[in-house]
Amino acid sequence: MTEGAFENLHSTVLLEETVHALAVRPGGIYVDATLGLGGHTEGILEAAEGTQVVGIDQDPAAISLASKRLKKWKSRFKPVKGNFADIRQIAAGQGYPEVDGIVADLGVSSIQLDTVERGFSFRADAPLDMRMDPAPGSKTAADLLETSTEVEIADIIYKFGEERASRKIARWIVEAREKGSPIRTTKQLADLTERALGRKRGDRIHPATRTFQALRIAVNDELGKIESFLIDAVDILKTDGRLAVITFHSLEDRIVKHAFRKLTGKCTCPPRIPACICGAKKVIELVNRKPIVPGEDEQKKNPRSRSAKLRVVQRIADQSQTP
Repeated sequence: MTEGAFENLHSTVLLEETVHALAVRPGGIYVDATLGLGGHTEGILEAAEGTQVVGIDQDPAAISLASKRLKKWKSRFKPVKGNFADIRQIAAGQGYPEVDGIVADLGVSSIQLDTVERGFSFRADAPLDMRMDPAPGSKTAADLLETSTEVEIADIIYKFGEERASRKIARWIVEAREKGSPIRTTKQLADLTERALGRKRGDRIHPATRTFQALRIAVNDELGKIESFLIDAVDILKTDGRLAVITFHSLEDRIVKHAFRKLTGKCTCPPRIPACICGAKKVIELVNRKPIVPGEDEQKKNPRSRSAKLRVVQRIADQSQTP
């Protein structure tokens, strides 16, 4: 797909709300931890004079397209190929051990969804890939389904897709593999899941939606890196700096809520434990107690935004050093 086609399709989720919540400062240093096509980065660069943004993305296609889009900002924009989980090292490597603000949009990028050959969507037939970083030798979703046991596949689909019929889907996948027809394309998986679960007329959600989500999360280890990212992100914020995080499904949002709760100093230990062992320490304050969600107009213009939730926190001074 061409650069222009992407720009026509892509709509940055909660753009105005995110830039406003970050309280962008003139001359401030910011990190867009999930660059994508650079919508949030552009919003930050436009919000105040002299701002600089380090844009991180593990997808080389995102780096290339965003760099073209943001070339007018010259040295104020610094693209870096990498994973958001390495934010501390990446920011320091660019000369910024501390920053004024960070944004992370944890949803799958339009670049991945709308590039058919990437295999993220069941709306077109393509190799079942799903890698956000298509590095040579890395495992695809097809590889995962071909090498995992039935129990492992069922666990992935249940844990990451919250799919109640995970065992049935896994059994059908393994049976197809044993008959010499391993699942290697998006259409094969979508058709198999639809046959396994059935589909009622008028259903808005395709039966394969949860299974595709689960495989994408597993292939890219999306959930395993969120909590450590949040801790490091908060740690490199300057006092009064802000972190804005957008989630798109309950699994992500649950991790973010739990991490923020702990970072506000609230104990997360089970109630029966006599003494706190979770190490909760107050280093942030919540900017918004309830998540910010897209308005009706944005949801109509961009249906993908419907499940988005924006949570924002602000770094506070180290209270342990207060006289």
